[in-house]
Amino acid sequence: MQQQPNNKLHGKTLEMVLNALVAHYGWPELGYQIRINCFLDNPSIKSSLTFLRKTPWARKKVEDLYINSRID
Repeated sequence: MQQQPNNKLHGKTLEMVLNALVAHYGWPELGYQIRINCFLDNPSIKSSLTFLRKTPWARKKVEDLYINSRID
């Protein structure tokens, strides 16, 4: 397996990224930062993961926010 030292998402699952964002921002702020219903209406990790796995543009927004937030 090839190392990716410059890839901040290397070794992180989508669930890890989402949990870190929720812990850092909370659901209300996360819903403000990324305007998608799964963060605004009765949010949960499970429902959000289901949506993000099916929706590439939303997943990219979540990953970009994680990278730009410098969480770790």
